[in-house]
Amino acid sequence: MENPELHDQSPIPEQPTDNSTVAKILGHWLREVLETIIPAVIIALVINLFLAQATQVYGQSMEPNLHHSQRLVVEKISYRFHGPRRGDVVVLKSPQNGSELLIKRVVGLPGETVTIHDGLVYIDGVPLAEPYLTQGTAGYVEPTVVPPLHVYVLGDNRNFSNDSRSFGPVPLENIVGRAWFSYWPVDQVGFVH
Repeated sequence: MENPELHDQSPIPEQPTDNSTVAKILGHWLREVLETIIPAVIIALVINLFLAQATQVYGQSMEPNLHHSQRLVVEKISYRFHGPRRGDVVVLKSPQNGSELLIKRVVGLPGETVTIHDGLVYIDGVPLAEPYLTQGTAGYVEPTVVPPLHVYVLGDNRNFSNDSRSFGPVPLENIVGRAWFSYWPVDQVGFVH
């Protein structure tokens, strides 16, 4: 009697090699990662470029309202619909060093005349109410007309602030956005005023 296994001529299927299995697993994993990471990176870039970004306060120019190392969310949407408003806390590119970001408060708007004397800021000759300050504004600044598409900014800690008194009115194109929300440290979580 013949052994049927000896006469079976059908090809034996090849067993996958370890290399091809590893390649398939890596290919599948890579595809999954790319399908997840690339959209996430694109979404993060769109949010950072057009909607909001995180920033950190450096220095003491906005004390007592904002403190060194405090972390903020800067929203970039509202100024697409209207210009900065008096009292807004804005993040801007320094006119002196475009790579440096500054945080300041808008006090003068386009077309207004800003003057500083006797410890007060005057807008068109009228003293500006600044309830967010704990001290007066030292020094003297001659009447300065804020040009179109510019704002006049000051730090809340007027004695320790590099602001429009040094570099003049700021072009609107230098404004990154409005400081909107403080998220760190925990005891300072809340909206920026």
